[in-house]
Amino acid sequence: MDTHRDPASRVRGLPALPASLEAWERYFTGMDIPVLKRTVLNFEEMAEHIDTLDVRSVADAILDDPLMTLKVYAWSARIRNRRQITDLETLEPIILMTGIEPFFRQFRHLHSIEDSLQDNPQALAGLLRVISRSYRAATYARDWALRRRDLDTEVILIAALLHDFIEMAMWVLAPGDCAEIEQRKKLDPTLRSADAQHAVFGVSFNHLEHALAVRWHLPELLITMMGDQNSQHPSVKNVIYAVNLARHSARGWDNPALPDDFYDISGLLNVSVERVKELILPEEYREKKEDIF
Repeated sequence: MDTHRDPASRVRGLPALPASLEAWERYFTGMDIPVLKRTVLNFEEMAEHIDTLDVRSVADAILDDPLMTLKVYAWSARIRNRRQITDLETLEPIILMTGIEPFFRQFRHLHSIEDSLQDNPQALAGLLRVISRSYRAATYARDWALRRRDLDTEVILIAALLHDFIEMAMWVLAPGDCAEIEQRKKLDPTLRSADAQHAVFGVSFNHLEHALAVRWHLPELLITMMGDQNSQHPSVKNVIYAVNLARHSARGWDNPALPDDFYDISGLLNVSVERVKELILPEEYREKKEDIF
């Protein structure tokens, strides 16, 4: 049977977790993705004032939640007209394609991650840490894309926001396993995330994300931006470096990987490392940055 060997750490009532990339793909296909509680409430409120809504405000509400953003993209790919050649790469065209009222009818039955994890505050905290990190990555990615005058700034922002969506989903499906990964990395700071994920889940999150993005027919440009396979492309570097910085600074600015991050970002933005530190470091760290790095 193609399942995960240790079911003890899973959420009660869920089926056994897969142990291969192909089985994971099948497991996630058709999954009803939960969203933040504030998104549920926000959509309920917007639905009551639908006549006053504009497409941009709806898109902004979606982007405020990486899981809702993923949910909309996955749904859009399923219902897209087969004759439509051009990908809908950003959210506004997706909403315009259906119209605001039909769009809200489609998403009138959202359920929240807070309800799903109400009996597991540790898992909820872990998930919210990943979501917070994704916000920071998206902010970095957007700011650098604007500095680079990249024409795909919004796609870059969305790619950074969604880059770790499997890790978010795993905190809902298998919080004990995610906690085990955190513990392994805490005990061995040199342990690569992909190695820890493969040891616990039988697959790395990055590989699974790419496979699902392809299977769900997400826009090709978004898949390219989210993947690390095209790491020499400037826009992909923009996303990767933003995700790395958000991850390495998540628990403070003393992570030994940060000097390499600053060096990478300096090359991306064509500025000095010192200038990168000025742009990124919080004010209280700027005066003592020589002691830290």
